[in-house]
Amino acid sequence: MSRYVRPSGSVDTFFFTARAARRGDDLFTSHIDALRSAMRHTRASYPFVIEEIVVLPDVIHTLWTLQDRDGDHARRWRMLKNLFSRNVNVLTDAGPQHPRTVEKGLWHRRIWEHRIRGADDLAAHRHLIFCAPVQAGLVDCPKAWPHSSVHRAAARGTYTPDPSTAVSNPPPPDKVA
Repeated sequence: MSRYVRPSGSVDTFFFTARAARRGDDLFTSHIDALRSAMRHTRASYPFVIEEIVVLPDVIHTLWTLQDRDGDHARRWRMLKNLFSRNVNVLTDAGPQHPRTVEKGLWHRRIWEHRIRGADDLAAHRHLIFCAPVQAGLVDCPKAWPHSSVHRAAARGTYTPDPSTAVSNPPPPDKVA
């Protein structure tokens, strides 16, 4: 069994990526109310601050801050996934990667976590969150995506679009003969 060493200060901020079990599915956006409800209940039971979040059809990217040396984000994700899965009626084929009968097979088994290590790291992950819908080809600008904290950041003045850092697919360079 793996033993992870997670250094803990008085306040820790983590970046997470959680995925739906099936890529290309619109699970999270089609059931956004159930996801919001599960998030509210989880935060009420085990407090944390959602610094930034974007919900894409099959992916969630988020920054969470946990207080008071509480690094138990696994419990929070377990509760969030469980509550969401209970409130979503989706026919699924659990398949071999979800052998337990209690699993619906809605979520990818693991989440990707990264402990934020400073202001530059935080800024880079905020940028990743804000630009994820553009990078996924869902919208042309971050503020056009409805399921993002970019709107909250813009309202408080902490998000200003920078054209030089915009996510785009540049045209291929001209070939010189």
